[in-house]
Amino acid sequence: MTISQPAELPRTFAVLWGARDALGLSQLFVEDGELLSLTGGAAQGRAAIAELMAGEFAGAFQRARLVTGRTRLRPIGSAVTVLLQRFVLSGLVDEAGQDAGRIGAVFCATLERLGPEDWQIVTAQFVVES
Repeated sequence: MTISQPAELPRTFAVLWGARDALGLSQLFVEDGELLSLTGGAAQGRAAIAELMAGEFAGAFQRARLVTGRTRLRPIGSAVTVLLQRFVLSGLVDEAGQDAGRIGAVFCATLERLGPEDWQIVTAQFVVES
């Protein structure tokens, strides 16, 4: 899966997250892409990213919802863009399966243009906002 413009990433990411589509999320990345997840898990490559996200969707994020906040795009030339996206996550569950409230998070991704309307994530970090 690719996106035609970097500005499409936050909505696409949130829709796939809401569907618990770990494979779909992994397809937003280049084949050897890297992800640092909210739980501190790190993965390199689409298969590893899909596995990491599937595990997180089965755990703390099984009922989590993303609400998009402020987006900042910073083009670096014509083929690379850095995206900074704020999200609010609600519906988190703790180890006992109880509601763990909501948190602010920041998703920072470096995207590369692979074709005229073909952008993918090279590396991304999804971290809790302090």
